[in-house]
Amino acid sequence: DQQIPMLLVERQALNEAMEGEKDGHYHMPETRGLCLSEEQTVSSILKRPKIGENRICGVRTHPQKLTRKCEVTAILVLYGLPRLLTGSILAHELMHAWLRLKGYRNLSPEVEEGICQVLSHMWLESEVMPGSRNIPSSSTFASSSSSSFPSSKKAGKSDTEKKLGGFFIHQIAHDTSSAYGEGFRTANKAVNKFGLRRTLDHIRWTGNLLM
Repeated sequence: DQQIPMLLVERQALNEAMEGEKDGHYHMPETRGLCLSEEQTVSSILKRPKIGENRICGVRTHPQKLTRKCEVTAILVLYGLPRLLTGSILAHELMHAWLRLKGYRNLSPEVEEGICQVLSHMWLESEVMPGSRNIPSSSTFASSSSSSFPSSKKAGKSDTEKKLGGFFIHQIAHDTSSAYGEGFRTANKAVNKFGLRRTLDHIRWTGNLLM
């Protein structure tokens, strides 16, 4: 099993990490998460800001050297986002990590981003929609990484958070971009019809999605 660091970072650090990547992966114009493959030094969040006496104390960061021990160096997520959005980004980036660790190579943006968006969508559904399909168990992705998908704690959800989660689900489902939108809809159709495991096996051998 591989230990993959997962770090919260500020926008500047995320942008700098993207520029340092050489894999040529497709990124959204407003990237909020990143699966790193190159060795880099990244400034991660060390301490949350404190609010007191009518002022906000700044966020403390520290440089962290990320050493490449496998196909994935680290997963970075933009700091300060809502819990559900952070979790969906983590699910997406962890799927990227799993694909790299398991040797999936040269996938088109539509296929790779599409299947990663399916995992993001599944995690959100499991959080805000009772009885919906759950994210894969750790056994489904055994021996890929010691990092698991964000945990689901369904108790105590507020109506506001459920509505916010519904909004994020709608965003994924109705994205107009080729890679994230059409890719998701094609991948989601395949997973709904054939299941995640069979869809992933098909991607491994053909580089395409089951239709």
